[in-house]
Amino acid sequence: MQLIDIGANLTHESFDRDRDAVLARAQAAGVVRMVVTGASREHSPKALALAQAHPGLLYATAGVHPHHAVEYTAECDAEMRALLAHDEVVAVGECGLDYFRDFSPRPAQRRAFEMQLQIAADTGKPLFLHQRDAHEDFVAIMKNFEGRLGSCVVHCFTGTRQEAFAYLDRDWHIGITGWLCDERRGQHLREIVPHLPANRLMVETDAPYLLPRTLRPTPKDRRNEPSFLPHIVEELARDRGEDVATTAAAATATARTFFRLP
Repeated sequence: MQLIDIGANLTHESFDRDRDAVLARAQAAGVVRMVVTGASREHSPKALALAQAHPGLLYATAGVHPHHAVEYTAECDAEMRALLAHDEVVAVGECGLDYFRDFSPRPAQRRAFEMQLQIAADTGKPLFLHQRDAHEDFVAIMKNFEGRLGSCVVHCFTGTRQEAFAYLDRDWHIGITGWLCDERRGQHLREIVPHLPANRLMVETDAPYLLPRTLRPTPKDRRNEPSFLPHIVEELARDRGEDVATTAAAATATARTFFRLP
């Protein structure tokens, strides 16, 4: 099967020692494209550089995660717009709201989110979204941009059935990670994923985070990487009552269309 990892933090320092080997393992596992997440002023330019170094294999997003919202100045906005002018940068984000950790004050989060939504409205590029414990404010802010945005994906979805259906009602996409494989926190996702339309469902590792807890053998360093994406797809297919090849093909086709990938 051929897979697209729509969210991998490949600029993370844990990959500095063996990044080329990580990419080689991913390709050997059937992961034919990876979208490198840009989530800060520091890492968004690095995501672009990585994509430029691996044309056709890696693509990038450019944005500022709500954890880093306090760094979203006018200068930062100009930097994001410059990055998004590159063809290799295929989405705006990671952006959104995170009231679970509140690493940035909520007003700063909302302002940074709105400014990045404006970039998406101006450029027409898809949105790579983050929402945790902030559903009502998240939807309200998105509603202010109704009719002005292109395609949207709520990445690393961990929310409720009601939240999933609210996003689907707005024609947004949903990204599923190895959170699905966590018997402590992800059991509810197993009951939600059978109801997600195939043309709204994509898969991702969020590497190096969210190592699937059902993966065997477990890597000694507990680092997640894109080569483990097939394991997530196998679990997802089982929960959806589908053949693995069916789930994989649909997720890949959806990702190609969403990010306009070759």
